Amino acid sequence: MQQDNVLFFLMRNGEPFVEKQGLFWMGPEARKLSPASPWLFMGEDKTGAPVFALNLPPKFDVDSSLIAGVGSFGEFRMAVGAISAMEANLVSTARSLFMWHASHGHCAKCGGRVGVVEAGWKSQCPECGAEHFPRTDPVAIMLAVKDGKCLIGRQAMWPAGFMSCLAGFCEPGETIEQAAARELFEEAGIMCDPASAEYVACQPWPFASSLMVGLILEAENFEITVDKTELDEARWITRAEAREILSGKHPELLCPPAMAIAHHILKTWALRDD
Repeated sequence: MQQDNVLFFLMRNGEPFVEKQGLFWMGPEARKLSPASPWLFMGEDKTGAPVFALNLPPKFDVDSSLIAGVGSFGEFRMAVGAISAMEANLVSTARSLFMWHASHGHCAKCGGRVGVVEAGWKSQCPECGAEHFPRTDPVAIMLAVKDGKCLIGRQAMWPAGFMSCLAGFCEPGETIEQAAARELFEEAGIMCDPASAEYVACQPWPFASSLMVGLILEAENFEITVDKTELDEARWITRAEAREILSGKHPELLCPPAMAIAHHILKTWALRDD
């Protein structure tokens, strides 16, 4: 990190420091902000400059620091929607890694205090030598479809009218297709054959460290039985309604923004021919 061309971006409490033009970048002087704070090596840019993420303390005071007046720490979802795709990938990765280190400070084998190694991408116990690697939890996020309609739902905590795909964590011994079918049945009473699952795309999601795997499945029934501990509501909508929601023209319903894989799963299905 003694190179003059080194680049840093800043994180605090899982939030990136942003300015009007996007992610705020600093050179070697970033280390002066909080010399004892942990950092991660994120790779090199196209010019070969090393890129690091610096995790500032939770109570770090921006107004009395070198970066006073140049930007602010933004709520993660809002911030990543306003920066470039590459920057969003960087801050998502940094958020996941910093949160993993914060919650996995002790060795799962012997209980000793672990040390951070390999520039933040691994931890190792000095007592027993056990190595620990960041975890990623697979999540099925899926759209059940039948006869020109798709199933969307909402959690009670979401804003009124906000609807999305259903989703759930993959359990031990399951394929991602089986997890999708199980979650649809548990949350909404919809039966699907895992073999009908169509892969759409996947997305790392740093809440805390999930890999969202997007699927479309053929449903066997229309009757909905909502598990109220999981969903506040679920309903079937037509392709025409899905297109209205995606375009922001639906009189009642909203969907996740383009930064979320749920948006693209719905879009993939909605733009097909009836």
